[in-house]
Amino acid sequence: MQNPRIGFRLSDEAAPLTPPEGKTLIVHLVVNVEAWAFDAPQPRGIITPPQGLAAVPDVPNWSWAEYGNRAGMPRLLRALAERELPASAPTNSAVIGLYPRLAERMLEAGLEWMGHGVWQRSVRAVADERAMIQEATEAIERFTGRRPRGWLGPGLAETIDTPDLLRETGYDWLCDWVLDDVPVPLSTRFGPMVAVPYSLELNDSVLFAVQMKEAAAWEARVQATIAVLAREAADGGARVLTLPMHPHLLGVAHRIDALERILDSLLERDDAIFFSGSQIADWYLDSQG
Repeated sequence: MQNPRIGFRLSDEAAPLTPPEGKTLIVHLVVNVEAWAFDAPQPRGIITPPQGLAAVPDVPNWSWAEYGNRAGMPRLLRALAERELPASAPTNSAVIGLYPRLAERMLEAGLEWMGHGVWQRSVRAVADERAMIQEATEAIERFTGRRPRGWLGPGLAETIDTPDLLRETGYDWLCDWVLDDVPVPLSTRFGPMVAVPYSLELNDSVLFAVQMKEAAAWEARVQATIAVLAREAADGGARVLTLPMHPHLLGVAHRIDALERILDSLLERDDAIFFSGSQIADWYLDSQG
């Protein structure tokens, strides 16, 4: 193995997974809810500082993300509620204290909360990773009444020990490993986990913040992906379509309609079913006997 976690195999040589309820296209909606620290350098920027002089506070780039929590999240929550769709929500635990009304709305909406660190900050920048995971996990459990089962690292970042620490803490699935269209087993020192599919190619952060694409390009890319995954799944088994979204990106006014069109087109399909992350992990584990 090139890595100590997930063995290599060709996708067309894997044993087909029994489609849940006969649906071969499993749709996973992932709403990332983040806390960007006002008194620290920002995780990403939409605008470079004048003369290249980075500053703290970085008001324009902090405000970019803040707009998402204030105005983007209501749009995303409405789009999901109107269609009665499940979604997973990797959430920085600092959101609970910083944005209590937002956290309440997320709880009322029935989103599945996932661990996502305390702040939107790479685990490689944290002094004590185990303590950070524990703090984030306990904060979510106190607020929601449920211990989160799934994890997504901020920026998908891991240290060499991250999966071991997550499994030790009680997590049984994670989304950092973007390497397949179906769940796969992932090894840790404390027992196996499930690597639930995630996406970079359909990730709004990649398309809009990095590649600077228009909403139409995201929409076309999603539709092209659906066509291929549906065709491959029809030959045997099932595939997972993951749509990662951020409120300051897909939740803005000029992109939300593209998301709603995609959701409506998926709801019209006879082969599609919407699952949260834990539903995907449980379906996979059940299929393994």
